[in-house]
Amino acid sequence: MSALASGSGVNGVELGVVLFFFVLVTIGGFLAARWRRGESMQSLDEWGLGGRGFGTMVTWFLLGGDLYTAYTFVAVPAAMFATGAVSGFFAVPYTIVAYPIVFVFLPRMWSVAQRRGYVTPADFVRGRYDSRLLALAVALTGILATMPYIALQLVGIQAVLDTMGLGGSGNTFVKDLPLIIAFAVLAAYTYSSGLRAPALIAFVKDTLIYIVIIAAVIYVGVKIGYGEMFSAAKTKMTTPSPTTHLPPGTFLTNDNSYWAYTTLAFGSAMALFMYPHAMTAVMSSRSRGVIRRNTAILPAYSLMLALLALLGYAAIYEVGKGKMNVFGQDHVANAQLAVPHFFDAVFPSWFAGVAFAAIGIGALVPAAIMSIAAANLFTRNVYREFIKPDATPKHEAQVSKIASLVVKFGALIFVLSLDRQNALNFQLLGGVWILQTIVAIVAGLYTRWFHRWALLLGWAAGMVYGTVAAYRQTVPVVVTKLVNGEAVTTTHGTRHFGSSLATFPFTHTKLYIAGTALVFNLLVALIVTLVLRAMRVPAGTDQTAPADYYADVPSEQVTRDAKRTVAGAEAGSPGSAASPG
Repeated sequence: MSALASGSGVNGVELGVVLFFFVLVTIGGFLAARWRRGESMQSLDEWGLGGRGFGTMVTWFLLGGDLYTAYTFVAVPAAMFATGAVSGFFAVPYTIVAYPIVFVFLPRMWSVAQRRGYVTPADFVRGRYDSRLLALAVALTGILATMPYIALQLVGIQAVLDTMGLGGSGNTFVKDLPLIIAFAVLAAYTYSSGLRAPALIAFVKDTLIYIVIIAAVIYVGVKIGYGEMFSAAKTKMTTPSPTTHLPPGTFLTNDNSYWAYTTLAFGSAMALFMYPHAMTAVMSSRSRGVIRRNTAILPAYSLMLALLALLGYAAIYEVGKGKMNVFGQDHVANAQLAVPHFFDAVFPSWFAGVAFAAIGIGALVPAAIMSIAAANLFTRNVYREFIKPDATPKHEAQVSKIASLVVKFGALIFVLSLDRQNALNFQLLGGVWILQTIVAIVAGLYTRWFHRWALLLGWAAGMVYGTVAAYRQTVPVVVTKLVNGEAVTTTHGTRHFGSSLATFPFTHTKLYIAGTALVFNLLVALIVTLVLRAMRVPAGTDQTAPADYYADVPSEQVTRDAKRTVAGAEAGSPGSAASPG
C-alpha cells in the first residue's frame, strides 16, 4: 500500500531495499578502480575510456545503461498514461531505426579514434578538418546538450523519492538531501574509478530492470488481463479532456501530423549516438567487431522498452479501480509518478523497493557516463586546446576528474532550481543542438569535401534557427491539483520551448525542429563550401589517412605515447603529452 496514499510517511521496507542496492553499487563503484585496470590510470584512455578494452558483453551493458536511462523508465510509460500509444511508443521505433544507421558509421569512428588516439568526437573533427574552432563548436554543443540530460536523471530519482515518502513540500534542503547525498557518492566513485564504475554498475542496473519488467508483465497478464487493461486505456484516450475538449490520444488528425511523427522519430534516431556519452561508450570498446555485434543485439533493449511502455496502460487501469493515483506529496498531478505509484500500489513493499532501486541506479549509470563524456570534451577540446596545449596525459586526467565533478553538481543545481517541465524542455532542446554536429562528424568519416569554415557556418545556422524556433513554441501551463479530495485543473499562462515540432518555413507542415535546423545547416555548408572552394580558401591539413577508417589496432605513434605515459607515471614524472595527430 502506498505510503503516500495511506499517510504513513516513509515506507521503511522500500527505503531499506533501495539503500541496500545503493550501498552495493557504491561499493562496486569504488572497487571498479581495480577492475580491468590497465598499467596506469594516469590518462584519459584509462580513466575516461576504461582502457579502451571493453568486450561485447560489457559494452552491451554499458551502452544499454547509457541510452536507456532512469528517465526512460519513468517517461515512456508516463507518456502512455497521459497521451496514449502514439507518443508513448514513439521511443520504440526510433531506437530500432537508430541501430542500422549507426551500424554503418560507428565502426569507422572507432577505428580512426583508436588509430589516432582520439578521446572525443571533437578530437576527430580537429584532426580531420584542422580546425580548432570547429572542434570547439562540436565540444561545446556536446557539453551543452549533455547538462539537461544529466538533470533529467534526477527527475527519475525525484519520482522515486516522492513515492517512498521522501519528497513533498517541506523544508527545501531536507527534501533535496537524499538527492544531494546520492550525487555526492556518485561523484566520489566516478572520480576514483572513471568509466569503469558505470560499466560495472550497469550489470546490476540492467539485471534489476529486466527482473522488474518481466514480473510486471506477468502481473498484468495474470491479475489484470490485457483485454481489461486495453479497454481501460481506450476509455481514457477517447474521452475528451475538460481543458482541450479533445481526447488525450489525439495526435494524428491530418496528413501533416504523419510528417511530424516521421521526422521526429528519424531525427531522434540520428541524434541518439551523436551525444557524447554514447560516443564515449563506443570508443571504450576493444574492437570494430564489438561495435558491430552491439548494434545487432542492442535492439533487445527496445523490446524491453515496449514492454515497459505497457505499464502506462496498466497504471490507467489501476487509477480507474481507485487503487492508485498520480498526485505527488505536493498534491499536484504528475504523470511521471505513474510507474513508481503503480509498483507501490500493486506489489509488496520489498519488490517495489527493487523497482525503485532499478530506477535510481538507472539514473546513476548514465549520469556518470554523461559527466565523464562532458569532462573529456572540456579537457581535450577546451582546456588543452586553448588554455594549456602542453598538458601531459596525467594532467589531462586530473583536469577531467575535476570537470566531471563540476558537471555533476552543475546538473544538480540545474534541476533543483528549475521545475520538472523546464528540465524536460531543455533536454528536448538538447536534441535539437546535438543533431547539428552530425554533418561535421558523420560526413567527415566519409569525405573531406566540406570546407571547415562552411561546416562552422552551417552549424551556427542550425543552432540559431533551432533554438529560436523551439523558443517560439508556446503551450499553456495546465496544473491539476487535488483540493479537498477533488481534482481541480487550472491554467497558469504559457511556457516557451513547449514542443519539438514547428511549421516548416513557407508551408503548413509541422516537422521536427532539429530536422529542419539540420536542413538549413546542410544547405549553408553546401553553398559556402562551393564558394570557398571557388575562391581557393585553404582547407587545412587532414591528419588522418584512408587506412585509419578500417584499422583494428592503434598506430605505432599512439602505442609509443601510451608506453611513455605509463613509464612516466611509474617514475613519478609528468609523462609525455600524447600526439594530437
